[in-house]
Amino acid sequence: MITNTSLVSVWVKDIDESLAFYTDVLGFEAGDDLQLGPDFRWCTVFHPKQPEIHLHLTTPSGPLPDYLIEAMRRAQDEGGLPGVGLDVDDCRATYEELKAKGVEFLQEPEDRPYGVEALMRDNSGNWMVLVEKRDYTPEDFEGVDMG
Repeated sequence: MITNTSLVSVWVKDIDESLAFYTDVLGFEAGDDLQLGPDFRWCTVFHPKQPEIHLHLTTPSGPLPDYLIEAMRRAQDEGGLPGVGLDVDDCRATYEELKAKGVEFLQEPEDRPYGVEALMRDNSGNWMVLVEKRDYTPEDFEGVDMG
């Protein structure tokens, strides 16, 4: 029986640069960082309030086939890969803090039926959503255009 989620892979362009971004800019902590052979590095980060879930920072590489590696790199360059969702206690304050650190935002904080949401990119172009959650019901979405 599955008991929890413990690892999520995030495709990055450069592991060292992403490790610095996730730790220095976003406040994550470094986890494992191991070179497992000449072509594979196992590098993880985790949020200090949720150490049981690690983000595996990895580059598109073998054993994936070359055509898939190239397609993923194109998607990264175009900013077309999803990243992760992050809960925040104050979306507007977090937006201002991260914007001051040079983080690229695709959407400023906006009120939604489920809370306040902002959309940003990590340093590899992955979409990341910041959400300050609030209680909601399905009725809160009636007549709401989320597009």
